[in-house]
Amino acid sequence: MSNIDLSQLVTAEDKAAAEAEAIRVAVTAAIDAHVEATARSRNYNSAAALAGYVASTVGPWAAEAQAFVAWRDSVWQAAFAMLADVQAGERAAPSPAEAVAEIPDITWPE
Repeated sequence: MSNIDLSQLVTAEDKAAAEAEAIRVAVTAAIDAHVEATARSRNYNSAAALAGYVASTVGPWAAEAQAFVAWRDSVWQAAFAMLADVQAGERAAPSPAEAVAEIPDITWPE
């Protein structure tokens, strides 16, 4: 008779934690990709590059960067609130596409 290695035991709690982490990773990756795509849609190389123009002396670039940074902040605040609600059992976990659809839209300066 062999001994059972209890360190290999996966509990329901372990499984739920792994599923929650997989959801968090997938949702944050989808939102991050959306943030990056939004920056590239204005011909910037990345979100970081666009945010770097926030103190630009070129008015239109600074305005775009300021709008983007404010939007990015609201996106991540919404995303973290969404994930906290999932973790608290207050809502079902969204798919990555559903999570992206729920975040605020950006308003670019004219």
